[in-house]
Amino acid sequence: MTRAVSESSRLGILSEAADALEREGIESARNDAEWLLAAVLGLERFGLYLDHARTLSPAEATRYRDLVARRAARVPLQHLLGFEEFYGLRFCVTRDVLIPRPETEGLVRWALERLPESGAVVADVGTGSGAIACALAQNRPSLRVLAVERSLPALAIAAFNVQRLGLSRRVRVVAGDLLAPFAPGSLDLVIANPPYIPTALVASLPPEVSRFEPRQALDGGPDGLAVLRRLIAEAASVLQRGGWLMMEIGEEQAGPLASLLAAEGFTGIEARRDLAGRERYITGQWPEPSAPTPRRTC
Repeated sequence: MTRAVSESSRLGILSEAADALEREGIESARNDAEWLLAAVLGLERFGLYLDHARTLSPAEATRYRDLVARRAARVPLQHLLGFEEFYGLRFCVTRDVLIPRPETEGLVRWALERLPESGAVVADVGTGSGAIACALAQNRPSLRVLAVERSLPALAIAAFNVQRLGLSRRVRVVAGDLLAPFAPGSLDLVIANPPYIPTALVASLPPEVSRFEPRQALDGGPDGLAVLRRLIAEAASVLQRGGWLMMEIGEEQAGPLASLLAAEGFTGIEARRDLAGRERYITGQWPEPSAPTPRRTC
């Protein structure tokens, strides 16, 4: 904050914090100020207005001032709170993992449409916080979900979230690079939110992203497709016949990825838009045994 907190009432200190964040260009200034004050007071956000006349202690005011100053310096709100909500679940997040985003919930919804009611084995590749894996397991208890991550610090966060959410019997964390840990034909679904941002664009992302989120979870190489290409090729080996590959993708990537999927032998290729109207997800099916297998290109 650019000036000292002069009022100790909830609404006074909240208004001052929101003004300070707005001056720093933070679009969600009021929302963020509310979340941070709720964290200091040990409340949920709506609880701030139930007893708005209560004053803050000097220690609470000091802690709040520090959090607001860090948010003004563009530290992500989720890092200050220590969590993010995703698909109705609360996940611990740190600088070691990508912050789960609402757009990715669309990928989870589509996967639940594709999955059978029972008996499927799913790999969430590059699981990060474990958000996709846990959301699938929570909403389809019969699934066996394998949460794969090559970053050991990220894997520790995923393991913590799996355990805290009581999903240890349904979700297993696996250390590995993409689909290397899996045997041929062992998976019914491969799902991923891989790095897909072209290298040259990473620095232009909002500072909350470019400065504080793990670059390996963002940088998809010169054209943004480096990891996606590998994932498509590896999925063709580990999926069972009739299995699906589902990925979150960047803008203007659906066309090139559809061509890559078709060249690898996938069928039933389809892209879907997110709530903002952007082509955000793509899927392809490894052909059923009865279908002729397209010839792979070299």
